[in-house]
Amino acid sequence: MTFKTNYLSIVILLISISLTGNAQQGKVNVSQDSDIDKLLEYKKDIKTTKVYKIQVFDSTDPDKAQREKANFLNAFGQWPVEIVWNTPNYKVWVGNFATRLEADRAWAKIKKKYMYAIIFQPKLDKN
Repeated sequence: MTFKTNYLSIVILLISISLTGNAQQGKVNVSQDSDIDKLLEYKKDIKTTKVYKIQVFDSTDPDKAQREKANFLNAFGQWPVEIVWNTPNYKVWVGNFATRLEADRAWAKIKKKYMYAIIFQPKLDKN
């Protein structure tokens, strides 16, 4: 009885292996309207409501802010930098990060040189 069971198990195993070895392979073609590509490009251009920035410097002196902007660009050239006047201070803001994770990764690098750097979401102008 044990021999028949072992023999039957081996036969079933061989049949299942031979059936799975002949699996079909195919090719998938996706066709989409050309307007979808236009919409995706348009979506990239739209300013998102959640934007994160990093503030690296804050001063009442515009010349100091300008120097700090130049220093920052020398050290980190991969992010856009702007000086924003917010009464009574000139602030150096970095980046235009779409997600908090993206801002956190940049902040970790920036924090080594600018220990008082902070991540924030600027208020959007409602014109």
